Amino acid sequence: MKSSKENTIIIGGGFAGIEIAEKLLKSGYQSNIILIDKNNYNFFPPLLYQVATGFLDVSNISYPFRKFFRNHPNFLFRMGELLEIKPEENKVILNNGELNYSKLIIATGTVSNYFGNENIKKNALPMKTIDDAINLKNTVLDRLEKASRTADLQERKKLTTFVVAGGGPTGVEIAGMLSELKQNILLKDYPELNNVPFDIHLIDGLPTVLAPMSKASQEYATQSLEKMGINIKLGQLVKDYVDDIVYIADGTEIETKNLLWTAGVTALVFKGIPEASYGRGKRLIVDYHNKVAGTENIYALGDTSIMTTDPAFPNGHPQLAQVAIQQATLLSKNLNAMSKGNSQEAFVYNDKGSMAIISRNRAVADLTAGPFKHFNGFFAWLIWVFVHLFSLINLRNKVTTFFNWLNAYTTKDQPLRMIVNFKNNKNENKL
Repeated sequence: MKSSKENTIIIGGGFAGIEIAEKLLKSGYQSNIILIDKNNYNFFPPLLYQVATGFLDVSNISYPFRKFFRNHPNFLFRMGELLEIKPEENKVILNNGELNYSKLIIATGTVSNYFGNENIKKNALPMKTIDDAINLKNTVLDRLEKASRTADLQERKKLTTFVVAGGGPTGVEIAGMLSELKQNILLKDYPELNNVPFDIHLIDGLPTVLAPMSKASQEYATQSLEKMGINIKLGQLVKDYVDDIVYIADGTEIETKNLLWTAGVTALVFKGIPEASYGRGKRLIVDYHNKVAGTENIYALGDTSIMTTDPAFPNGHPQLAQVAIQQATLLSKNLNAMSKGNSQEAFVYNDKGSMAIISRNRAVADLTAGPFKHFNGFFAWLIWVFVHLFSLINLRNKVTTFFNWLNAYTTKDQPLRMIVNFKNNKNENKL
């Protein structure tokens, strides 16, 4: 670590945080780079649902920060949680100490948004973190075990009914994976559940699934999900979840112990940042250089920021990994330019398209370059596999994930369904 007092602090080690830390370190930027995260590892959120359903191991999609950056002498990792920012003192207050900065970069992403409903927050199963994914896998497997031994038919049905709230890519992907679990694995592992329907419901308040994607992708996804036996209810919000009953806005009630929540996200609010600096979804308002409004040396990247200066995205950019990565890449260039007294570039997002996987051999892809703008089916599935495989953080993750996928594809199975380090809910400890 350099003895210089110049510290560039990065809060959050997701797509944006890792990208800008790596770019600054490799560029020879004259500052200490301090990365702060509440976890000691980076993970790949687009594949969380495969960890949650037992098709990938945690180690396939995560990697420790210290090992990743170990060859950079001016890098420091601090495991901690940001509590407060003191802009007037150029200081951050963590749950385990405080640090001074010359420049502060906030790349904390988002958390699940329960829209103020405490019952849903308390009882639903989110999927935003590694802990969430492990808990979801353990919970689903635990409830299948309970269903396999209970003689109460109503209780068995509740244990094996799944409601997925949110029809975006994550909701579609988790619903599709649950359907594959039902079709290819359930009766092999749980012959006691031979006559159980294993109902899967996908609910969203918008009139279509995959709302940000093309109409062709939306229609293909809807038709594929319906063919897989998934019950889709659109244009309706989940209003509450009490006593194992999901209440939907149209008056429908679904009895289930499994509400999987992928219905929305919100950014974090930090003490010390002016209230006027926050925009829609609690995202930090930034200029075309990603500098936070009302501050001098604080920047925000990715999902936690909202920029309205890009002509093609006057209402802000979509909360996608590519936005975060591109913003981080440009900010690293601009910080180097500033340090040399050169001019900075304004951020303009290069939209490369979007994609979502539905199930084995089924996916959708909307591209912005080339003569063909939309793909679905097996070819789109191959594109999805290729892009996600090569987006993983290092070679080890790419190789292990590839062989896990190869095994799952050829066998339609995966031996990762272990309930590990799981504490039953006190109200569910016996059946």
